[in-house]
Amino acid sequence: MHKGWSPANVAGAHRIRALRRSFFLALCLTAAAATAQPLDNTLARRDATAWLNKIHRAAQRENYVGTLIYQRGSVMHASRIQHYSDLVNNEYERLETLDGKPREVLRQNDVVHSLIPEAKLVVVEKQEAKDRFPALLATNKSDVLDIYDMRKLPGERVAGVECEVFSLDPHDAARYAVRLWAEKNSGLLMRAQTLGEGGKVLEQVAFSQVDIGVPSEKQRILAAIKSSKSWNHYEVTNQPANIADEGWSIGIPVKGFLKIREVRRPLGELRAPQANPRGNVFEVLQVVYSDGLTGLSVFIEPVSEQRVRREGVASLGATQVVVRRVADFWITVVGEVPPATVRQFASAVEYKPPKAH
Repeated sequence: MHKGWSPANVAGAHRIRALRRSFFLALCLTAAAATAQPLDNTLARRDATAWLNKIHRAAQRENYVGTLIYQRGSVMHASRIQHYSDLVNNEYERLETLDGKPREVLRQNDVVHSLIPEAKLVVVEKQEAKDRFPALLATNKSDVLDIYDMRKLPGERVAGVECEVFSLDPHDAARYAVRLWAEKNSGLLMRAQTLGEGGKVLEQVAFSQVDIGVPSEKQRILAAIKSSKSWNHYEVTNQPANIADEGWSIGIPVKGFLKIREVRRPLGELRAPQANPRGNVFEVLQVVYSDGLTGLSVFIEPVSEQRVRREGVASLGATQVVVRRVADFWITVVGEVPPATVRQFASAVEYKPPKAH
């Protein structure tokens, strides 16, 4: 017999293996029992509303610096974010891309400066909505909890901080489920996932590293905005529009979506030759819809030889696109919603040429 292996040793080894098997079996039974328990973890409406508002408010009022990781389908990229708020709730934000070409976005309240260094170009635009991560709610005109149930899930750690975890489950198949991780104390959103069928993650954005409650460095952001004044500037101006006056009607085919705004806006590729910083820019009508948590846009543009289009569908992660032709116009519907919802909105667009006055 091999040295060290006595009958007592063999019996001891069998007992250890039996104990391990018993422990593993107990774990499995415990997990199965926990899964089988019909726990109702749906939050009361008042508590759910309080958490949604806390998450949204934290994005605007907390000082935080961190690294964001975006994943859309198989595409991933990272950005560095700095955000500061003062005593009267002015916001200052800097977002820098860490992959691909250098890009920088500087924001003071609702004025956004997008810097394109290789072209020495600054694109200035007013930001209509404040729903970009880590902010959450697209509008206060629709009650999210009329169309989603909010459930509380077991807490987890994200980016080194303890988080409360929530699931927003839609009442219908016209929108995706959303999962949220919020830092326990401040409510700052640490991770957000858009979920498709079977809980598949279609899209997510998360902090991989974050510091909350840091001292404000808003002066650096203001200095960066000032120092870019010597670059070429192009100001994006969105003009209010009334699509009905131009012969368009769009019925809302999906319950819970509301029309947020109608604008005429420039769209296209901005370049920075000295004589023509606008580049290949054209104007389109845009109608924005939202259910309070997610949204979609309908773009209407005239058919043009300069811009080749064709009817079809496309998707990337949670984002779906439908293009169809109506009379001498291209209709493009883009939204972070299921394909059927985008198709319904595209089919709801109708055109009757306005009568000449």
